[in-house]
Amino acid sequence: MPDVGEGLEEADIVVWHVKVGDEVSDGQVMVEVETAKALVELPCPFDGVVTELLAAEGDTVAVGAPIIAVAPSGTQMPTGTAAAEPADSRGEALAADLVPEPPAPEPVAAAEPEKKDTRTAVLVGYGVRTTSGRRRARKTDTPAPVLRAANGSGHAGAPTSGSSANGSIALAKPPVRKLARDLGVDLASVLPSGPGGTVTREDVHAAARPAPAAAPAAFSATGPGESVAGERRIPVKGVRKATAQAMVASAFSAPHVTEWVTVDVTRTVKLVRKLRELPDFADTKVSPLLLVARALLVAIARHPEINASWDEPNQEIVVRDRINLGIAAATPRGLIVPNIKDAGGKSLTALAGALTELVATARDGRTSPADMAGGTVTITNVGVFGVDGGTPILNPGEAAILAVGAIREQPWVHKGKIKPRQVTTLSLSFDHRMVDGELGSRVLADVAQMLERPKLLFVRG
Repeated sequence: MPDVGEGLEEADIVVWHVKVGDEVSDGQVMVEVETAKALVELPCPFDGVVTELLAAEGDTVAVGAPIIAVAPSGTQMPTGTAAAEPADSRGEALAADLVPEPPAPEPVAAAEPEKKDTRTAVLVGYGVRTTSGRRRARKTDTPAPVLRAANGSGHAGAPTSGSSANGSIALAKPPVRKLARDLGVDLASVLPSGPGGTVTREDVHAAARPAPAAAPAAFSATGPGESVAGERRIPVKGVRKATAQAMVASAFSAPHVTEWVTVDVTRTVKLVRKLRELPDFADTKVSPLLLVARALLVAIARHPEINASWDEPNQEIVVRDRINLGIAAATPRGLIVPNIKDAGGKSLTALAGALTELVATARDGRTSPADMAGGTVTITNVGVFGVDGGTPILNPGEAAILAVGAIREQPWVHKGKIKPRQVTTLSLSFDHRMVDGELGSRVLADVAQMLERPKLLFVRG
């Protein structure tokens, strides 16, 4: 399993595109894996025949662990087996130590396995990865003695602690035996810790303590992967797992503040209709989100301190020169936040094209880890679900996130008269360590003013 970017430690096998016995070629897509950030296609790094799939669909595999074995073309598959160790020198690290050693009579594993260094072929990422592998535990010629206590539990090399089925007597001094009688402890049930397998006073006291009661189940009595009637369990992996961890970390590490404003966006809605008719926007999708994004970018240009992150080790605020605008996108794999690099330097036409491409790529599941790295501020459009507003949680590492509610026709006082107008709600959450109430309020008020009077979208400063 290669490092597909951003230093991720594991990935989930989603679907194999090859099977044992298939001929594969260098660069051919062989498997799709899901990381904490994206769905990635992994190509085969050499020509040959698949001899073994070392991970099943749905498995979570650590970076550096072997997932497939490929041998040179023409290799004969062993009869009665599904795979064999690859003979190709380029792929030998993918299936190192897969053939078990012949077992010795009644083997017992040695205490410490030996280590060896291997170089794992990386399919995509940053070149050859050096990992530390472990050999299979070696077998000893003579099995260690296994003595069993009266309750049937076995401990290698440990003497029994009391009278057992074979008639052995517990090793204990007279005072310890008296203590056991006084406390009602059967020495045969005590695990000895003294020299030579003798039972000590501490052993007796430990045996006399009542066993801790089993903790009640937090939700239900079912175990992982099990279901009961009336419920359905969804494994939390990949993007869902990363999102859950990131949101918990953000919610409990950054002091969130959320402010709201309700805005008359009737003129913005009219401008969207006009832009859709222009030839420059013929190949892009123009929606109110485009003008919301433009308004936020202009507001950040006026108040750059909100385009920042918190450096915890150095206790510093890092203000970013470039604005990488994240757009929260709901996909079948969960919520992801790809971002438009240097969005503040783009024209309205370029911004529309970037938004269109970003959304299409996310819906197709083709968003790469690089597309989601380095965001500085985020917009989440909850209005597409008919929701009026919310209190969004910050994307980790960012100082602010803007939520856009549904645009609804509502009665509104306009030029001294009550008229039906297009109205929406904006809510801005920000990290109060970096953004105080004044800065947050000014940014939100600027965005609202530009959406109410969209001509201001094209005036900076």
